[in-house]
Amino acid sequence: MIDDINALVQFAQAGSIVRAAARLHRTPSAVTRQIQRLEAALGSKLLDRLVKPPRLTPLGVRVVEHSRKVLGDLEHLKSLAAPDAEPQGLLRIGVSHALANSALVKPLRNLTTRFSKLRLSVLTDLTIQLLARLQNGELDLAVVVLPESRVRASVFPTKIVEADRMVIVASAARTIAGTPTWKELSAQPWVLGPRGCTWRDLLLDRMDQTGAPAPIAAEVHNAHLQLAFVEADYGLGFLPERFVQRYSTGNAMRFINPKNFELRVNTAVITSGTLGSLAAAAHLLEVSLMSTSDTLPQLRRKKPRGQPLAPKIP
Repeated sequence: MIDDINALVQFAQAGSIVRAAARLHRTPSAVTRQIQRLEAALGSKLLDRLVKPPRLTPLGVRVVEHSRKVLGDLEHLKSLAAPDAEPQGLLRIGVSHALANSALVKPLRNLTTRFSKLRLSVLTDLTIQLLARLQNGELDLAVVVLPESRVRASVFPTKIVEADRMVIVASAARTIAGTPTWKELSAQPWVLGPRGCTWRDLLLDRMDQTGAPAPIAAEVHNAHLQLAFVEADYGLGFLPERFVQRYSTGNAMRFINPKNFELRVNTAVITSGTLGSLAAAAHLLEVSLMSTSDTLPQLRRKKPRGQPLAPKIP
């Protein structure tokens, strides 16, 4: 039916069946049949054939006006699915709570600066919830923190933009042995995220393996607030090292190093699958995030009270 609609529009623009056929690279009889099929589908005459050459009826004029809109919408629909077309419309982005900070503003701003027809919808949530939203088609992409094992197992297209490792942190005022055992750490209060938080699950799984459950003094949704609780000596925290380096206030923090503990995580951009024209925006976000992660300042760290600190990431 779209071809029939286009034949009518070409007739209106060309002014005759012959000239419309030349535009469409078809025979005049083929164009005539297309317009007749459209008339049959609509149940009304669109051409006045009592005059020579035929011309549009008043209804035909209105149908042509709407047909132009239909064809325009169709072209827009095609552009949404074309990976080489300019991104436009709404890009739905999910962000893990831990990554929802001012460092994201510049990468996201790059998107709308480069693609003026693009609009952003940014939702923050737990990683597990964001992945569920991707699965349900409620998001186009998500920026999340995942352990390496979950990156490898991801069923979605995944691009790692930053590697990091998880560290245990404490207030500089808290007295803990240089290399504490998990049993000793289980005697300390902890400030962790709520149930379903990836970091919390990783730590509790590790402590459960040693038979040393962690007493949770506070469940705090926001990573920045978790860090503030730790600095205030409310309890131990479990956070990505670079996050601590970027946002800790100077010497208020110390790093705790249990024996044989190493857990690496990645910041990744996960897309829901084929994004059509939005693929270019997703790629630009990945590039911008990698550039931001390379240039963010590192916190200068000193050894508070002689305690060893976590080594820098190469």
